[in-house]
Amino acid sequence: MSDTEAIPVLVEAARVGNGAAMDRLYRRFAPVVHGVLLAYVQPADADDLTQDVFETAIRRLHELREAAAFPGWIVSIARHAALDAKRRPVALTGSTALDRAVAPDTSQQRLDAEHSMRAILALPEAYRETLLLRLVEGLTGPEIADCTGLTPGSVRVNLHRGMAMLRAALAPAEAGVTS
Repeated sequence: MSDTEAIPVLVEAARVGNGAAMDRLYRRFAPVVHGVLLAYVQPADADDLTQDVFETAIRRLHELREAAAFPGWIVSIARHAALDAKRRPVALTGSTALDRAVAPDTSQQRLDAEHSMRAILALPEAYRETLLLRLVEGLTGPEIADCTGLTPGSVRVNLHRGMAMLRAALAPAEAGVTS
């Protein structure tokens, strides 16, 4: 049984309280949920919200009409949770996204990571999410498609355009470094 075929089976088993099925769904979709959350909130908040998203999903699993729609449904829950968190007057952790993404270390590698994260977060949502799933969570294009409900072609386009935009955003800084 392939991973895509297993999703409806896992969802149905989780609906009746099968803990192993819930665990498999979590392991399969936690990186996707985390990556989507990173597109909106600081890393420490994304860690906490990942747990919240899965608690919400398990609690509301009976509302999901089509078990095969689970990937898109959980991504939707993650986006809503992230947007709700962004609307809060104070972030969950009390620090900015970049403060949490980059430790106080001032090494060049850390500064480059901070600059790259700023550039990714400035991209349009579709590219930002897809790039974070690829670059931060390490998912392949087909995995991103399976887990988000996007077509493989859409994922390829988003990755290609997002990387082009990211390169363009980072190019001026790279050119300035060599001066």
